[in-house]
Amino acid sequence: MGPVRRGVQLVAGLLGYAWSMAMLLHAGLGGMPWDVLHQGIVRSTGLGFGVVVAATSVLVLLAWIPLRQRPGIGTVANVVVISVAIGPSLTAMAWLAPDPGLAARVALAVGGIVLNGVATAAYIGVRLGPGPRDGLMTGLVQRTGWSVRLVRTGIEVAVVLVGILLGGTFGWATIAYALGVGPMVQATVRWRWLVPVGLTGVARAPMARDARAAQGAAPEPPEDVVARRTREISRALDAVAREHGGR
Repeated sequence: MGPVRRGVQLVAGLLGYAWSMAMLLHAGLGGMPWDVLHQGIVRSTGLGFGVVVAATSVLVLLAWIPLRQRPGIGTVANVVVISVAIGPSLTAMAWLAPDPGLAARVALAVGGIVLNGVATAAYIGVRLGPGPRDGLMTGLVQRTGWSVRLVRTGIEVAVVLVGILLGGTFGWATIAYALGVGPMVQATVRWRWLVPVGLTGVARAPMARDARAAQGAAPEPPEDVVARRTREISRALDAVAREHGGR
């Protein structure tokens, strides 16, 4: 996958992610766990949804510092594209379906979950860095030694509870998303035209820095370090999908 294709797919995946957020929020049957928090903050402060998403993303990125996580191009793009796109997406959704009935709301919720899984595989599959919230999860896993399932569940339960207290919408779609997005991502990864080498790719085992020096090898180039770090994070994200839905 060339750099232009990776860049286009990254942006398209993030735009699809923002649209899936808007679908679930407009359905009113429960947003994604983090969106329950975002919605609660919006209702408590009166700020725009995009502003809240951006501010929350920055705060989460600050939590990366003690966890020794390093952002990639995809991490920055995640913050910028989703924060900018979510407002217009919500406006467009309200224009397209101003007063959806129950059947339409259910369709929006289910469609939002499916689209989110595809969009997640698309932007993670280019391997340019995880989103802020995914990096927080993988950083906690690496620093604490706890399981991916425990850390992910703990984070999502915490943000949902805070979101509910602030007035965010929690419903069956929130639970359906938590249970269904993992299998959807895993199924989408099999689309090789979208994710040619899966979420982790096939990589050689990197040599330790001391071993390379002892053998007289040149230091690992900076771009290789970034690529290796991205693969490590991607493997943890792949583990999330397996623990939610299996292969």
